[in-house]
Amino acid sequence: MAWRKRARPREIVTQSTLDNAFDRRTFVIGTAMGGVGVLLAARMGYIAIAENEKYELESESNRVNLSLIPPRRGWILDRDGAPLASNRADFRVDIIPDRTPDTDATVTALARILDLDENKAADIRKRIADGPGYQPVEIASGISYDAFAAVSVRLPDLPGVVPQRGFSRFYPTGPSVGHLIGYVGTANAEEYAEQDRNPLLVTPGYKIGKDALEKQFEQDLRGVPGARRVEVTASGRIVRELETREDTQGDPVRLTIDGPLQDYAARRIGLESGSVVVMDCDTGDLLCMASMPSFDPNSFSQGIGRVEYGMLRDDERVPLRNKVLKGLYPPGSTVKPMHCMAFLDAGIKPDEAIMCGGGRRIGNRFFNCWSNHGRVDMAKAIYQSCDSYFYHFAQQVGFAKVAEWAHKMGLGEEFPLPVQSQFFGTVPSPEWKQRRHESEWQPYDTVNSSIGQGYYLANPLQLAVMSARMATGYKVMPRLRLTGEKPRFEHFDFSPEEIGYVRQAMSDVVNGPGTAGRARLPFDDIKMAGKTGTAQVVSLSVSNGKTGPWKYRDHGLFVFFAPFDKPKYAGAVVIEHGGGSGAAYPIARDVMTFLFDPAKGMDALRPLEEQWGGTAQQRLNAKYRAYAAAQGEAVPPAPSRDEEIFDRVEAEARVAARQPEGLAEQSNPSRVDTRTPEEVSRASVAPDGAVTPETDPTPAPDTRSTGQ
Repeated sequence: MAWRKRARPREIVTQSTLDNAFDRRTFVIGTAMGGVGVLLAARMGYIAIAENEKYELESESNRVNLSLIPPRRGWILDRDGAPLASNRADFRVDIIPDRTPDTDATVTALARILDLDENKAADIRKRIADGPGYQPVEIASGISYDAFAAVSVRLPDLPGVVPQRGFSRFYPTGPSVGHLIGYVGTANAEEYAEQDRNPLLVTPGYKIGKDALEKQFEQDLRGVPGARRVEVTASGRIVRELETREDTQGDPVRLTIDGPLQDYAARRIGLESGSVVVMDCDTGDLLCMASMPSFDPNSFSQGIGRVEYGMLRDDERVPLRNKVLKGLYPPGSTVKPMHCMAFLDAGIKPDEAIMCGGGRRIGNRFFNCWSNHGRVDMAKAIYQSCDSYFYHFAQQVGFAKVAEWAHKMGLGEEFPLPVQSQFFGTVPSPEWKQRRHESEWQPYDTVNSSIGQGYYLANPLQLAVMSARMATGYKVMPRLRLTGEKPRFEHFDFSPEEIGYVRQAMSDVVNGPGTAGRARLPFDDIKMAGKTGTAQVVSLSVSNGKTGPWKYRDHGLFVFFAPFDKPKYAGAVVIEHGGGSGAAYPIARDVMTFLFDPAKGMDALRPLEEQWGGTAQQRLNAKYRAYAAAQGEAVPPAPSRDEEIFDRVEAEARVAARQPEGLAEQSNPSRVDTRTPEEVSRASVAPDGAVTPETDPTPAPDTRSTGQ
């Protein structure tokens, strides 16, 4: 078998070959183990030396628990240093869903401990379900110490529950400042992301400004958070407190608003839906920006329930809309004095007159006036509100000239104020109509616009600014934040005689043979001037504007200033669907009475509130209870009479003192209110969406008189 492969000789194993193999393997394994040891030693050295600080901090964090202390928000003060938004100490309970294995069982246990009704518990469960798990959800605030202690001793059985003592936002006058001040609330996911995931925003108990001035001045009001360090065991039980760094309160914001006047105006609007604006003619300071009906910002700041929010959302009077800035209305006859100033600038003499026979024929149509006025000059056209006069001279001058002066007087303008948004309305003109509707200006457009109807739209703030500018002859600019400087305003090119002529005619509206005799002030030495306006909402074929469904009634408007011979204050009142100007000027009369003599103003208000069913806050509470009952929901019982009296006296005492506790370092009041608590009742105790005007700017086919 020669072709067979020769077999390999068998290796002879000796002691020497075994020793060599063992030595080689030992060397390889030893080298590998040594290398690993060197690597481990190098890593340990790197950790111990290079990363010493990092692991020291992590070790310390395991032993020490560091938590942020939410800063107290700065107060929002009125012009005299009294609080419109303050803080009050309270006990609260929050829950962090991510740290709670069974949120439903925990909420049930807390509801039993804190005696929460089922409606409140359902709201809490909904907020937990809708919110991100890391964000704390408020269970209750303003609870008693006993309730706080009852939760604290049960913490081992309530994982994720955070009871704490802190401060909550408090609005002493409730709904009176709802639209003006806004409210606070917990940050949502978008706000958390926008601020680079700032841990302060998810700290239990911390809230940010959500609307109006609370949101606008967020950075001023926020303050600097404090911190608390405690030593804990591995299970998280606190061993001892190490140190605490106190928070720094946010800066106070001082407004031009007169707090008592703001509260009075809001209450005086009563059962109506509308707004009141009052401003200082010398400085442009906004003294009052009341919009009613409103909401209680305390409810929003504490976490408003779905039933209460549903009540506000479903109300046809839109209590979630700031009517001062976002309510747009045809200005009606309130613009007639301003139109007269445009006529003067165009060369029309005050004594030029027409004959009013109940209307005016223009082209092939006859446009009615609200009455037959006979011979009418400029003064009579103002105090008798003769439509025929304005039909005639607006056609003669051309409405482009009138629109130019409307803008100069503040209509259609947006003012530099610290507010979230303003609706600035419409001043119609031939150029505007061509740009907006791509159609030519017609004679009936001039007729409608000459009496403040048609396409004309303005908000109450603009009407107040117009009134101040007409009264003074200066381009008065409104301001909302108080400064130490007195602004300087541009003067319009009118002679003192021309301005005095318009002032006197507006005084005759109230104090002479005009259309608002019931607006006369109860003072012998102070006279108020003004101009009434009735804004048509729908065609006469739908409603007569005085009766019928509320939403079809005419708006009532009144612009004013006082004293008429040396104007100090100016303003506007707009009442939605009030049935005419008769709903507006009595409110202006009482508001100005309160401004000059608070005691007389309160004497006029008290009997009215008795008829209406209490203050604005009391009526809002009663409305909520009725709405909740109609929805079949359980509601908490109304506060006892003793509690109401206590809250009211406490709030009124603060107003009377004008220097609440804790305010000394924040403000230096310049005026002391000497009224008694009974004379100044300051009741203690949503975001606006895009809203289209309720009024139809399209000119009605049947031109209607709006003289009164």
